[in-house]
Amino acid sequence: MDASQGSRKAFLLVVLVFALGIALGSLGTYLVTTRVQAARAAQPSGRSAANALAMFTKDLNLDPEQQKQILVILNEMRARYAEIHNQADPQYEQARHEGRERIRHILTPEQKPKFEDLLRRIDEERRSRQSQGHD
Repeated sequence: MDASQGSRKAFLLVVLVFALGIALGSLGTYLVTTRVQAARAAQPSGRSAANALAMFTKDLNLDPEQQKQILVILNEMRARYAEIHNQADPQYEQARHEGRERIRHILTPEQKPKFEDLLRRIDEERRSRQSQGHD
């Protein structure tokens, strides 16, 4: 084996190790992300006004009057969050629709039915999360 062939093999080995690092890193990120999302979906929402108030009461030693006032504020914040979310939903839907249309244009006729099935599953999962209050 001459020097140039050895250099080529070393270069290919470095590229292979780099590619494997990217692949393993991506897989690890995917696995961690899906586990975190699954854990969040399995738990009831930890950010309810009652839970937040209990935490504030314990950590801040709130008196009953402060608790009442803070509960009102927390409920108003939740209502405002819901309003903002409802205003943004059409924009999310438009972006989703446009992205899906762009994907449809590059798929082959054989891929399109599979894509539609995939979208149905994704949409069902999203509706399920929304109906459970985990949007």
